[in-house]
Amino acid sequence: MTAWTPEDRTLLTETYSLVLTAGDASRPGVEVGMVVVDGALYVRAYRGVRSRWYRAAQQHGHGRIRVGAVRRDVLLTTAGLEPVAGLDAAFRAKYGPVAEALDTRPGARAATIRIDPAPAVSP
Repeated sequence: MTAWTPEDRTLLTETYSLVLTAGDASRPGVEVGMVVVDGALYVRAYRGVRSRWYRAAQQHGHGRIRVGAVRRDVLLTTAGLEPVAGLDAAFRAKYGPVAEALDTRPGARAATIRIDPAPAVSP
C-alpha cells in the first residue's frame, strides 16, 4: 500500500475538510471532515452505512479526493477495518462539539473509511 507523503499528511492535518468522490470522476463529490491518525487518513459518514457516498465507496473501492487545489486518486477501504485507537479523540480534537454530534456516534463509527493514495500508474 502506498503511504501519504509528509507534505500530504501536513496538508490533510491542517485542512478542515476534503471533497471525496467515490468511483469515477464524473460522479459528484461530497465535502467531509477527515483526520489523520498514525499517518493514515480517515473519514466517516455521519449518516452511517446507509449513506449514499459510503455505499459508493464500498462498491467502487477507489475514487479521488480534492483538498484545495490538490487532487489525488485514492483507494477507499470500508471492510475489515479494525478499531483505530485514538480515532474518536482525533475527530473530537479537530471538530469539537460537531464531532460529538456527528462523527463519534456508533452509526458514524460503523461507516469509517480509510483513504490511501492510489499507487502511481506505470507508463
